Amino acid sequence: MMRGQPQVYEILKELNIPFDYYEHPPVPTVKEAAIYWKDIEAAHCKNLFFRNHKGNKHFLVLLEFYQNLDIKSLEARLKQGKISFASDERLMKHLGLTAGSVSPFGLINDKASHVHVFIDEKLQHAKKISFHPNINTASIVLSFADFMKYLNSTGNSYTFLKLY
Repeated sequence: MMRGQPQVYEILKELNIPFDYYEHPPVPTVKEAAIYWKDIEAAHCKNLFFRNHKGNKHFLVLLEFYQNLDIKSLEARLKQGKISFASDERLMKHLGLTAGSVSPFGLINDKASHVHVFIDEKLQHAKKISFHPNINTASIVLSFADFMKYLNSTGNSYTFLKLY
C-alpha cells in the first residue's frame, strides 16, 4: 500500500497521470530529504505556505529545494503586503496538512480553491518534478506537464514567478 493521502492517488488515477513512487524515512526538511533523492532524476521542491498580514489570503510557494528564499524580496514580488509563514492551524485548515508534509497535493483539500500558488519559473524547464503525497515518508515523481494537468484540475489559481 502506498503511503500518503489516498485521494492523491485517486486524483492521479482519474487524470490518467503516471508517477513513480518512493518511500523513505520521515524527513521534516528538504535538506534532510536530499540524501534520499540523490538517485532520483527530478526537480525536488521546497513547498512553503504563507499568509498575508491580514490573514485572509494564503499562498503556496514552490521552488527547487536548494534555492534560498528571501521573504522580503518575495513580498515585493507578490505585491500582497507583508507575508509570514502560516501557522500549523492554518496549514491544516486550508490544505489539510501538517508541518513537514507541505505539498501542492494538499490543494485537493482546499475545496474553496482559496490558496494561490506561486511557482518558480525555473521549474517549467524540469522534465520531472517530485512532491510528497501529503506525508513526509514518501515522494512521488511525475512529469512537469502532468503536474500542470493536476494543478489545473484543482481550480486553484497560480502564477509563475522568478524567485531567484
